[in-house]
Amino acid sequence: MIRRSRRSLPATLTALAVLAVCVLVATGAIQMLAGQRPLISYAAIAHALHGARWSDLAVGVSGGGAALLGLVVLLGAVLPGKATVLPLSDEGVGLDSGASRRSVRRTLRAAASSVDGVRVSRLALRRRKVTATVRTDRATTEGLPDAVRAALEHRLDQIAPATRPTVRVKVTTTRSAS
Repeated sequence: MIRRSRRSLPATLTALAVLAVCVLVATGAIQMLAGQRPLISYAAIAHALHGARWSDLAVGVSGGGAALLGLVVLLGAVLPGKATVLPLSDEGVGLDSGASRRSVRRTLRAAASSVDGVRVSRLALRRRKVTATVRTDRATTEGLPDAVRAALEHRLDQIAPATRPTVRVKVTTTRSAS
């Protein structure tokens, strides 16, 4: 059970671009039916396109841009998005269960912050790696990375994700060891 993102941003941008073209065409058609001068002249567009050659720079640039935009939209539709729900281990029971990335990240950040000496913690949750960056007011950081790693691994044991990420801890201090 891995839920993926909905890809709402590319779909919204594509829909807005199509809507803008439709509004321009409809406005021009309504203006022509009403006997007014259209906002965008069909004759001017046809004249400009009729005079263009395949070897012109503008044709090549616009064609390349359209192809690149089409490729980006196609890749956005085909490639899987970031998992919004991380699968949890079923331990042979056969149940499908998961936890949201946000809740797992929040729980792991709380576990890192609960270690004595940690003032601030930041956490990056990736597919196979958890990176915790903790800040301390201690002058010496001996044992702190191991304590944070142990707290994170203990919390990961409680969560029991289907694929266990490796834990990496970075410690920064606000004091100098002199």
